[in-house]
Amino acid sequence: QVQLVESGGGLVQAGGSLRLSCAASGRAFSLYLMGWFRQGPGKEREFVASITWTDDSTYYADSVKGRVTISRDNAKNTVYLQMNSLKPEDTAVYYCAASPRHWHVVKTYEYPYWGQGTQVTVSS
Repeated sequence: QVQLVESGGGLVQAGGSLRLSCAASGRAFSLYLMGWFRQGPGKEREFVASITWTDDSTYYADSVKGRVTISRDNAKNTVYLQMNSLKPEDTAVYYCAASPRHWHVVKTYEYPYWGQGTQVTVSS
């Protein structure tokens, strides 16, 4: 079991930056693939980025590639999402998730553990 708590969301102007954090508790955090998803108003939840536990390999959705960086600190049981050059279309609730998979997966059903989400609003 892994419990996840996100923080760092807020209101930012277009072009600005935010860093989201996800603090994990429970056993063996370092053994999980960690992912970030987002759900905009009236939209389905979509994959943003993931990072493996084996070699810190990362994978990004095309919509955020080059603007977003995912990282993890296993000593602190925390995963981060650094978001730069934010756009109004990045407005969404951002969720942290954990998966027992050893490779990158992008479907929500591959992640059994979820945080409560943190709101990111980008104004134009």
